[in-house]
Amino acid sequence: MTQPAPCTGTSATEAAATTTTAVPTAGTAPGRRISGAIWAALAIVYVVWGSTYLGIRVVVETMPPFLSAGARFIAAGLILAAIIAWRQGPSALKVTRAQLASAAVVGLLLLLGGNGLVVLAETAVPSGLAALLVAVVPAWVVVLRRASGERPGLGAYGGVLLGLAGLAVLTLPGLSGDVRLWGVLTVIAATVMWSVGSFSSARIPMPANPFAASAYEMVAGGIGCLLVGLGRGEQHGFVLGEVSGRSWTALGYLVVFGSLIAFTAYAWLLHSAPLSLVATYAYVNPIVAVLLGALVLNERLTWPIAVGGAVVVAGVCLIVSTERRR
Repeated sequence: MTQPAPCTGTSATEAAATTTTAVPTAGTAPGRRISGAIWAALAIVYVVWGSTYLGIRVVVETMPPFLSAGARFIAAGLILAAIIAWRQGPSALKVTRAQLASAAVVGLLLLLGGNGLVVLAETAVPSGLAALLVAVVPAWVVVLRRASGERPGLGAYGGVLLGLAGLAVLTLPGLSGDVRLWGVLTVIAATVMWSVGSFSSARIPMPANPFAASAYEMVAGGIGCLLVGLGRGEQHGFVLGEVSGRSWTALGYLVVFGSLIAFTAYAWLLHSAPLSLVATYAYVNPIVAVLLGALVLNERLTWPIAVGGAVVVAGVCLIVSTERRR
């Protein structure tokens, strides 16, 4: 991905996919001093995107997974579109039919298939485990690149092997019955969908304005989530008055901070900071998610999660270090 559009900033899940694909984009010149603004923006991406797993877990305590995800993405997409029209003029939102169709497909893959499935899975698995499972996304992207004829570096292949090994260890809690296996498998399916969407976005006619592309992706993905939620019957027995205050707060946090503020910070970093530095979010976010899950929700840090997570993060580090040298 040579533009920030596929990373819609809607969650840490989406952020994880840009590690290998964003590297070719130009960053600041080597040796340029890292300003305080860059560190501040990076801190926002680290903490906010890392905290979205916790936010999702709190939302689904009293809200249906797909309906809440749909509401979140549609709201964020419309707000982003309004900001674009206000700051850049309505013409910035103009796209061709082909570009709109492409943005819709990418939005469905990323937000319905990728993020939506994670939201569903977090009704059954801890937020920290979900974040660590999602961290393997860069490995799937490398596999897709190789399948398309590209030749990633040898280090990238080593990172893939480490990532898959870590994934196997992280699956043990589901196999042992400590968590629901379907939830673990659902997150893995989400990572594949997210990887396909991220990989495809650089190969189909996307809107020239990356922010506009993100707005269309979020609206399309949100509509897809709403339709799936209605198809699953999530509206039956759901009463707005029974939604807890903390779930509403978490949903608002995901819309404003996860989908708007953190995305803006990330998009700005792509043009203002060395990409080797920006890419570090891919292995910081899971650590933040695990720590917050343990501190706020008292999620247990078992040995499969600790060991598997460490192996996955090591694999991502290897992929990132290999890609930034290419």
